Amino acid sequence: MFVNAPRFTRAARDWFAPPLAAVTVPLGCFAVLQIIYLWPEWAANPDLSHGFFAPLLFALLLREGTKSGPARWLVPAGGLWVAAGMILLAALLMLGLGGLLAASVGWSHAVVKFALTAAFAGALLAGWLVLATEPVRAIPFNWAIFTAIALWLLAAPLPTGTYARLTLALQGTVTSGVLHALHILGIPARQSGNIIELAMTSVGVEEACSGIRSLISCLHAGFFFAAWLVRKPGRRIVLIVLAPLLAVAMNFARSLALTLLANRGVDILGFWHDATGYAILGLTAAILGGVASLLSPPGEEAAPATVPVAATPPRAGFAVFTAGLATLVALGGIFVFLSRSSSPPSAEVRIPVASLLPAEAAGWQVASAPNLYRFSGILQTEHLVERTYFRIADTRPVRINIYVAHWSAGAASVSLVASHTPDACWPGAGWQQEPAPDRQVRLDLAGAALPVAEHRIFRQTTSPQHVWFWHLYNGAVINYRDPYSIPALVELALRYGFRREGPQYFIRLSSNLPWEQLRDEPLVREIFANLGQVGLRP
Repeated sequence: MFVNAPRFTRAARDWFAPPLAAVTVPLGCFAVLQIIYLWPEWAANPDLSHGFFAPLLFALLLREGTKSGPARWLVPAGGLWVAAGMILLAALLMLGLGGLLAASVGWSHAVVKFALTAAFAGALLAGWLVLATEPVRAIPFNWAIFTAIALWLLAAPLPTGTYARLTLALQGTVTSGVLHALHILGIPARQSGNIIELAMTSVGVEEACSGIRSLISCLHAGFFFAAWLVRKPGRRIVLIVLAPLLAVAMNFARSLALTLLANRGVDILGFWHDATGYAILGLTAAILGGVASLLSPPGEEAAPATVPVAATPPRAGFAVFTAGLATLVALGGIFVFLSRSSSPPSAEVRIPVASLLPAEAAGWQVASAPNLYRFSGILQTEHLVERTYFRIADTRPVRINIYVAHWSAGAASVSLVASHTPDACWPGAGWQQEPAPDRQVRLDLAGAALPVAEHRIFRQTTSPQHVWFWHLYNGAVINYRDPYSIPALVELALRYGFRREGPQYFIRLSSNLPWEQLRDEPLVREIFANLGQVGLRP
């Protein structure tokens, strides 16, 4: 329940004096910490470059809702304080989830950042319920204030699984749409995954071109304009629904334009790629702003009057909020302390990973992967090796690829290593996963069974690729968990979350042949004899 009543006018010092200071000061400190925490993500992730505007838009909407929005105030009652307590409990659970995962996959993981941002938004929401009560009349209960809080969620990275699935769906939609448009225009082309093959060249619709960037940015802009300029609820819904549709349509137009340029022989990398991207973002924002202005004629709603008056704050609300906030701070401190490694990373590597894979093999062409160390920053290790072995057997090509990565004791958490698997990384490179008859297998080698391997089948061209991989911690193979599944990550975190003291290896074997045709190869036996030195033995 809420009532319409005049808002109070307050001097700036009132916000930092008791009793309002018990709410405003902690939330202000949290906001500063949240900006500092997300700033590197905004700088490094082009999909979230709009996050730089988040603090400014938050302030603008707070001012809009406080000065010009409807002056609705909540009636203080037991149900309101129960709601505030439940919101704080939800924020506490999100902080607990984020802290638990941070202890295992690191504070920079997308799921962690989203969970901690949700906890911050929950704290803001609970504080707002206290400040919007009728006796306090500090921040009214209206749409602009709600949007100011909710926009923080669109300034944080999406959980990894959600982002990957949404990106893949957008990639497929854009690629198919561009292909159909080319056929309508009479241009011969065919689709291979997320790649469009033209007569003289090919164009790939990568993650950055899928439209995820414009989709998130347009949603952010749509919610902001709907709260800042539009007054009628129905018109706000129109603008919010229009935002994602406009984003998809404009990104399709950009992808089609780049493909047509490539078909004419224009190099679309560099200038054209970046220029069209920024132009689309600017144009969609301008269109949304224009539509918002049309949906909100000037003078549609006058701001209610304000009267200077003192207020008596409800003690129950401040008590609930203060207790919940103290619990959040205490839990956050515990996770920050526990997420530290109990021992510094070890620089010692007993067996160099390059020595595990033969550099030469009789009858095989051997090639080492170039530029493999460009992934060192993401993987948090420089101990990487990948070699491909190729030969023709009975007119049939045989290809074997082996990849080994090593983390010294203390260098990385178990869950961080487990998050970089073919399931997580290969689809983004254009590989399509196919159903495997058995996702966990015991491979037979020289009459003995190797530790349980994860088995996947991927296809990028006409030939399927069999993939087997193992994750070793402290010399033993550990169970695999889906890196896209939050419950699976929590389970892994509960089991290994604070453990960093053991050395780790990630080993991946892939081939165009099934295991039954590989196990008797002398090269395969030699490779697994070497891998037995690090724990991958029958």
